[in-house]
Amino acid sequence: MSWEDHHLRSDIVRTVLDRAALDPNDPALFSGIPQLERLFGGPEGLLLTLRHRWNNHLAAKLDQAFTQGQSEVEAYLELSAEQPALRALLDRQYRHRDSVAAAPVR
Repeated sequence: MSWEDHHLRSDIVRTVLDRAALDPNDPALFSGIPQLERLFGGPEGLLLTLRHRWNNHLAAKLDQAFTQGQSEVEAYLELSAEQPALRALLDRQYRHRDSVAAAPVR
C-alpha cells in the first residue's frame, strides 16, 4: 500500500467517525465515499478496520487498568467515553447486522 493509499484510508476512517459523531444511525454513513470499495472492500471491510482499532485501544486500556488497579469495566467505560463515535458506530452496525441476520426468511 502506498503512502497516498494510507492517507486516503485514514481520511475515510475520519469521515465515517465524523458522520457517526453526528448520527451513528444514519443509513448513509458509508455513502458517497470515494475509494471505499478499493481501499476497504466496502463498508464491511471498514467495519473490520474500526473493530480492529477498538480492540487495539481496548487492549492498551486493559493493560493500563491492570497496572492502575482498575477493573476491566472501568477501562471499557473510560475508552467508550474517550471514543464515543467509534463505540456508537460499532454498536449500531453490529446490532443492525445481527438483527438482519436473525430476521425470518419469507
